[in-house]
Amino acid sequence: MRYVIVVIGCKGNAFQVKGRLTFLYLFCFLLPVYNFLLMLGLMLFYCICFGNNKTADTMMTPLRYLALGDSYTIGESVAGAESFPFQTVDLLRSKGYRMMPPDIVATTGWTTGELEQGIKAAQLTGTYDVVTLLIGVNDQYRGSPVNEYRLAFTVLLQKAVAFAGNNPSRVVVLSIPDWGVSPFAGNRDRKAIAAEIDDYNAANKAVAQSMQVPWLDITPYTREAARDPSLLAPDGLHPAGKAYARWAKDLALMLQQALQQEKK
Repeated sequence: MRYVIVVIGCKGNAFQVKGRLTFLYLFCFLLPVYNFLLMLGLMLFYCICFGNNKTADTMMTPLRYLALGDSYTIGESVAGAESFPFQTVDLLRSKGYRMMPPDIVATTGWTTGELEQGIKAAQLTGTYDVVTLLIGVNDQYRGSPVNEYRLAFTVLLQKAVAFAGNNPSRVVVLSIPDWGVSPFAGNRDRKAIAAEIDDYNAANKAVAQSMQVPWLDITPYTREAARDPSLLAPDGLHPAGKAYARWAKDLALMLQQALQQEKK
């Protein structure tokens, strides 16, 4: 009887050993397969999400924005955060773009020639993801001929494109505002000012188009101040923050389109 019990016990242990060996075999076989599939899935995920370097750069590397101009670029008589470069950055951030604060090279009263000198003095380094250029109102105010303005503006736009890594689609030229509708121009010929502003804008638009640079017409917005004084800053000459907000909305859309095109 004890012999039979021993034999039966041995058979039970044999089955247990065999089961354990089967489990160990399956484990050793399936674990490498599982690890392989896991690594393959991770590689596919990485390729889809980060394989496009331009997408990764846009979403992970903070973008640099350079704004070149005069009083309209720095936001004369309004808080810095209300200027159109800063409002544009805020709008792009709301769309998911990581933006550094804008680098601004601009001073109230600057002409095209003074902006060129200001750029040299700024000693800018590296390239920028987006660049804007708005200049010319002081050339017009000082009576500079349109042809001279066109030549000086061309040089500045070439510099702007160079700052954008020689990518003209990453540059936007903004038209010159019409200051003739402001109280500051109360004793001047408003129609003459408007006509000269139009001539200057025709010149900078033609230069922009010849270089395949997008052009944004904000001049009609500024002329609305003739009927709505709230669009003017307290100095009665420059735009108010809410006026710059409309510029920023249009500009942010253009810049977003340019950045998206680069990702394709």
